[in-house]
Amino acid sequence: MAAVLDDLGRGPVTVVGHSSGGYVATALAEQRPDLVRSVALISCGPHPGALLSQPLILRILLGPPFGPLIWPKRSDAVIRKGIGATAARPVDVPDDVVADLKHISYDTFRTILRRNTEYIAERGVPDRLAALTVPVLAVFGSADPRWDPSSVRRYELVPDARIELLSGVGHLPMFEAPEALSELLLSWTSRERTVDTPPLVPDP
Repeated sequence: MAAVLDDLGRGPVTVVGHSSGGYVATALAEQRPDLVRSVALISCGPHPGALLSQPLILRILLGPPFGPLIWPKRSDAVIRKGIGATAARPVDVPDDVVADLKHISYDTFRTILRRNTEYIAERGVPDRLAALTVPVLAVFGSADPRWDPSSVRRYELVPDARIELLSGVGHLPMFEAPEALSELLLSWTSRERTVDTPPLVPDP
């Protein structure tokens, strides 16, 4: 991500990350603070202790002995069911999301999960961000089945943090409440944007 921003010659920018993407955003802010104006975290678990017991279908797909056997044979319907299990309401999962996940191998996905856990076990996300001067927006759904929704309050450790809890929403606000999430992000980026900073994508 840093290389892309360097190539574009843009920055600092607001970095948005959903779930484990929030760890990528946080790591970028730690390693290249010159590129990050603010961070917006969506359904991003703050520490391992906030992780809830996972939905049954995810435990089957991701754990032995069945996971390694089922994973390569997953149908689009099974992938959609797995993604939907983290939502608090019915969602339409875009085809490109299904396709992206279908091309990730079982070992790769397990490695991602392991490294995510190692990252937040070494130091929680709120503690990492509190050590920086970057403003943070933390958005959680009040019915998130993956992470304890009350754990969003851990982000109060960050001096310049705004915390938003979306009522009745699960782990996928971008699918469950796209309008509400868009409004929050637009409000946040407007707050952080400075007059002398050019847009990331120039007008034609």
